Amino acid sequence: MAKTAHRWASAIVSATLAACQPAPPPPPPANVSFDGLPVTGTRAFAEQLGFTPCIDTGSALRCRRGGVTILGAGPYQGAVDVARRQAAGFSQLTLWHDTDQSALFAVVEALGIRGWQRCRTGSENQGDQEIWTKAGARVRFSMDLSYWGKRRLRVLPEAGQATGKCW
Repeated sequence: MAKTAHRWASAIVSATLAACQPAPPPPPPANVSFDGLPVTGTRAFAEQLGFTPCIDTGSALRCRRGGVTILGAGPYQGAVDVARRQAAGFSQLTLWHDTDQSALFAVVEALGIRGWQRCRTGSENQGDQEIWTKAGARVRFSMDLSYWGKRRLRVLPEAGQATGKCW
């Protein structure tokens, strides 16, 4: 009887200690690119595509590249943020222009010409994001409409998220 009680106590202590351990980070997302740019993946994948150096921001490593072109538009600044909790992976590409807040409109014009659908989050006149999707595409685009600082265009993995009102 004493041995059984000892085994039970040992099992409870082991289970309690295991529950206190932090969960291991999920694996990084699969390497996905669009127009030669990294959208999701590992730090090594981003670096292979020229996104270096990677600078510690405290919560992530920001890997940057200047002179980025996409769909024939640019040049822009680009970055991926390799989050520590994602086991050295990143889940979006961010693009911006340092001095021209209208420069990113060239990308969404190119998307429209190529048959991508435009949607908008927020109210009709006060939308927060313009979302661009295309059937069968592995990515979607999200551009800030109302912004403080630098307007950004994000290239994200397509996972069937809501798009808002589309036309």
